[in-house]
Amino acid sequence: MRTLLIIFLLIFGTVHAQEVLVEGHVLDEKTKTPVPYANVSFLKTLKGTSSDEDGYFYIDVPESYLEREVHISALGFKDTIILAKIISQKKKIHLKEETFELEEVVVSQSLGDSQVLNPVSSYSIKSGFSSAETPWVLALYFPNIGASKKFIEKITIHVQQNSKFKRASSKFRLRVYDVDKKTQKPNHDLIRKSIILESSKTEDFVSIDLSSMNIKMPDEGVYIGLEWLFLPYNWYTNTYKHAITNKKVVEDRFAPTFAAVYQKNQNFKTMVYGMGEWSDFAIKAPGNNENLIPAVSLKLSKKR
Repeated sequence: MRTLLIIFLLIFGTVHAQEVLVEGHVLDEKTKTPVPYANVSFLKTLKGTSSDEDGYFYIDVPESYLEREVHISALGFKDTIILAKIISQKKKIHLKEETFELEEVVVSQSLGDSQVLNPVSSYSIKSGFSSAETPWVLALYFPNIGASKKFIEKITIHVQQNSKFKRASSKFRLRVYDVDKKTQKPNHDLIRKSIILESSKTEDFVSIDLSSMNIKMPDEGVYIGLEWLFLPYNWYTNTYKHAITNKKVVEDRFAPTFAAVYQKNQNFKTMVYGMGEWSDFAIKAPGNNENLIPAVSLKLSKKR
């Protein structure tokens, strides 16, 4: 029987204090329009949330957190750090648009000679990645092997079903990053619009065809990012008995659970983005050198 191991992206800590409501709207500084699905995290804590379709967010935090810094990130905007008490006073966060030059995109009328990186079958899925408390992006690196020019055609993300999550589907955001040449970490978003995908209870995977965007595979490779959205739509609770105290513990969780596989090829590197920075995320299989990585497949096509 397949063993289920849920990997929680957590840093443990507990704060007991009187709580206050921190709420506001995330807005585009230039257009004053709402920024949907922005991630809002209290730095050096586990507290975080996401703005909804109207840019509105709210979160209950200990009163002492009003003196803490809050990190706000959103696709297409510069990361912003601001004191929580300023948010409570002004109720608005204005984000500046992020601008940079992408490599020239070569438009091809005919794509062929496809190849699939990290192909995944249902029997190879061994575990899953889940999230709690604060927003995260889970990113898998795909190397660019060979000299031929390639384009990103299709991305497939496998998910695990969770009986505790009662909705028919959950939402997450797809990110596609180029690679920083110095740090080898995810750098710029190659897709400048927000792509929100839904995972269904009736399907074990989600696929998206990106061939019409004509995205050239960068020479340094690419990171495919899966971003949890901390919305009421994705929320559920997980109840378990504490291993030491035997007391009942109820925790907030956010769907979906991304499936995971073991990969021998060490080129497939996993990183997570949380609380304002990218970090390595390596889990080894017991007794060998295989890495547990997200069950994400990348289909590439060569220009004919």
